Amino acid sequence: MSDGGAPLHDRVAELHRLKSAVAAGDARATEAQRAKGKLTVRERLALLFDDGSFHEVEALRRHRATGFGLEDRRPHTDGVVTGWGTVHGRRVFVYAHDFRIFGGALGEAHAQKIHKIMDMALAAGAPLVSLNDGAGARIQEGVSALAGYGGIFQRNTRASGVIPQISVMLGPCAGGAAYSPALTDFVFMVRETSQMFVTGPDVVHAVTGERVTQDALGGADVHARTSGVAHFAYDDEATCLEEVRFLLSLLPSNNRETPPEVPADDPADRRCEALPDLVPADGTRPYDMREVIEEIVDDGEHMEVHERWATSVVCSLARLDGRSVGLVASQPRTLAGVLDIESSEKAARFVQFCDAFSIPLVTLVDVPGFLPGVDQEHGGIVRHGAKLLYAYCDATVPRVSVVLRKAYGGAYIVMDSRSIGADLAYAWPLNEIAVMGAEAAARVIFRREIAQADDPEAARRQRAKEYRSELVHPYDAAERGLVDDVIDPAATREVLIRSLAMLREKHAPLPARKHGNPPA
Repeated sequence: MSDGGAPLHDRVAELHRLKSAVAAGDARATEAQRAKGKLTVRERLALLFDDGSFHEVEALRRHRATGFGLEDRRPHTDGVVTGWGTVHGRRVFVYAHDFRIFGGALGEAHAQKIHKIMDMALAAGAPLVSLNDGAGARIQEGVSALAGYGGIFQRNTRASGVIPQISVMLGPCAGGAAYSPALTDFVFMVRETSQMFVTGPDVVHAVTGERVTQDALGGADVHARTSGVAHFAYDDEATCLEEVRFLLSLLPSNNRETPPEVPADDPADRRCEALPDLVPADGTRPYDMREVIEEIVDDGEHMEVHERWATSVVCSLARLDGRSVGLVASQPRTLAGVLDIESSEKAARFVQFCDAFSIPLVTLVDVPGFLPGVDQEHGGIVRHGAKLLYAYCDATVPRVSVVLRKAYGGAYIVMDSRSIGADLAYAWPLNEIAVMGAEAAARVIFRREIAQADDPEAARRQRAKEYRSELVHPYDAAERGLVDDVIDPAATREVLIRSLAMLREKHAPLPARKHGNPPA
C-alpha cells in the first residue's frame, strides 16, 4: 500500500491496479473453475447485463473474521459480487457468488453485501437476480453465517410480490442456502453443473443407507421434472442467462408498474386458420396445446414455465399485441388434460405471480375433471385443487377464459369460469360444458333402466345422446349466461386482444384485510 504523501495520480493508478486484480481473481482458482465447465462470475455478469452497464458495489469489501486461519485469508469481495446494471435498457440488481473465493461460502461480510443489494433493489423497485454458485455457510465463522441466511430469507419474503426475484443455479446450493431460491419467483438450473438439496449424498447415506450422486439427488433434471423446484433447465450457462434476459423482458420492474410493451409486427386481427385443424372434434383425441398457444400469441413465441413438471397443465408467458400475458392451459396430450395435485399447485402459483405483477391471465380450457384415484385423495387433491381455486378467485388482473372442447365438473369451475370471477368467458363451437360427460351422466341417471334393458349398450347410447342434445350442446352454456359468446376458433387471437384492451383499466378492489389464508 502506498504512503500518505503519494500524489493523487499515483493513488489512482494503484486503485486501478487493485480493481483489475480483484476482477481477474486467482489464476489457479479460475483454471479450476473452467475445468469444471463453469464460467467465472465476471463472465456470467457480462452475459446477463447489457454491454458496459454493470456497476459493482463493495468490490473491496473483506471479512474481519479470525480463527481457523481466516485472518490470513482476506480476499476482496469476500466471495460475492454485487451491483446493478441494465437488461434491455431496464435496471436490474444482482448478487453473484464467486466460487473461486472460499467456494462461494457465505460469511458475515458476504451476507451483509447481499443484504445491502437486496435492500437497494427493493428501494429502487427493480428486479433482483441471484447467480448461485456457493458451498453454503462458511463454517469457520459459525453461527454468524447462519444469521446471514436468515437476513436473506427475510428480505426474499419482504420483496415477494413487490419486485421480481429470479434465482439462477450455476453450481452447488446445499443446506439452508437452498431455501432462498425456493422463496423466489423463478429458479433456473444448468444441467451437470448445478445441484440443490437440503441434505447431501453423504448425509442421505449415513441416515438411510441409500447411495446417490449429487445430480441424481438434486440435479437440474430432477428439480425440473420430479420435484418442481426448478422452473427452467438448460444445457449451458450462456443459454440459461440469455433466457433469464428474455424472461425479464416480459416482466414489470415492480408491482406498481405494468409489464413493458413492445411494438407488435403480428397483426392484432390475424386469423388463426390453423386452429380448427389442430384441435380434433372428437373430445377423446389428444393434441398438443402448445401448438394452439403458438398459433394465438405474437409471432408464435412463448416462454413455458415448468415445462417438464405437472405436464397436464401448460403455464406460459407470452405477448398479445405487444403486451405481456400469462397463459394457463389444459394439456390434452397428458392424461387428457386432467387437474391433479401437481398441476393444481403449478397453475396456482403461476396465477398468483401474474396477479402480483399485473400480468393479465388467459385460460384455455379442455379439462375432463380432476384425476381420480386413492393416491390423489390421500395426497390431498382437495387441498391442492383449492389452491388453484383460491388463486383465481383472489386475482384482480384482467381474466379471460376460452373453453375449446370439454369442461366438466369442478375442474371447469376451477379453471377460471365465469362463476369465480372471469371477466369474459368464451367458448368454441366444440364446447361441452357440463357436470360430467354425456356417457358418464347417462350411466348415473339411467342406471336402473339401462340394466333392465334388452340391449343395455344400445339403451346407454340412446340416453347419452338425449342427455348430450339436452344439456351438453355447444350453446347451452351461452343460453344460460355462463359464457359471453361462442366464437369462431380462427378469431380467437382477435377476440382475446380486443377483450384485454377493454379490460386494461380494470380496477377490482379487494376487501380490507391483512392477508388471506390460502390452502397450504
